[in-house]
Amino acid sequence: MAAEREVAGDVSACESIVNVLCWHVHGSWMTAFVQGSHRYYIPVVEGRGPDGLGRARTWDWPPAAIEVTPEQIGDLDVDVVVLQRPRDLELAEQWMKQRTPRVYVEHDIPMALPRPRHAMADRDDMVIAHVTHLNRVLWDCGSTETTVIEHGIVDPGHRYRGDVAAAVAVINEPCRRWWESGSDIVEEVRRSVAVDLFGIDSEPMGGCNLRQARLHDEMARRRAYLHTFRWTSLGLTLIEAMQLGMPIAALASTEAPGAVPAGAGLVTNDVSALRSFVRDIVADPGRASEMGTIGRRAALDRFGLGRFLRDWDHLLARVA
Repeated sequence: MAAEREVAGDVSACESIVNVLCWHVHGSWMTAFVQGSHRYYIPVVEGRGPDGLGRARTWDWPPAAIEVTPEQIGDLDVDVVVLQRPRDLELAEQWMKQRTPRVYVEHDIPMALPRPRHAMADRDDMVIAHVTHLNRVLWDCGSTETTVIEHGIVDPGHRYRGDVAAAVAVINEPCRRWWESGSDIVEEVRRSVAVDLFGIDSEPMGGCNLRQARLHDEMARRRAYLHTFRWTSLGLTLIEAMQLGMPIAALASTEAPGAVPAGAGLVTNDVSALRSFVRDIVADPGRASEMGTIGRRAALDRFGLGRFLRDWDHLLARVA
């Protein structure tokens, strides 16, 4: 490992900087992960395909996130490999000369029940770090050690303005992921109140795709955030909306019931109640602002960047 550093907070008095090899797979999660005080080697391949996207181009990453080619990886001093897909394990074994401790981050819940076997089940050479407790409950990981490190995000700031009398939903590929993402519920709520939609390939539903910085500004102009996902882990955009100071209208599925505190909005599986709430909150900007303030406070506490990075400090130091 590299140089020693002092660590604030409840982490042990002194921990080492860890050299981490990690692929750029999920941009929002990775943006938070690379904010730590370690050294992050990010694979980049010619053409920046899925085997190596390199550094993000639409997020702000620190200099400690360093692009490396497959040819360079074999000569690196890597302490921990952080995997996010089975493909990452294949690439690590191809590109690295030495066997290195591994952590597998599971971002998703299984697509089929009951008792789905995880791709990394029954291994003694890695830890599976789930991003939600729901993930850990649903996946059968066999004898592989598991832990939970909940999401944390870079605080976008209390930007809420609510000057546009509409709700907003953020869904990537809402037509392809129609049922999973609850796109049909977005359309149902639209019968009662305006709902603007943002996300990759959202144009067929009247939406548009925006860079993250502008996305946060445009979300914060809308009066409420609508979260309709039936089957996901926990959408990072939900956490971002709360930290922006937005009131939340969400289906009571996945981890949403635990993430959205009382007074911050409505979490329900009653779609009629969801429609009524969104309509009423869009018509009441004062109440919307009060709810958003409650949600922001809770989201900063539970999903703050400091807590997220401390949890990862502990795990990386233990594994490395």
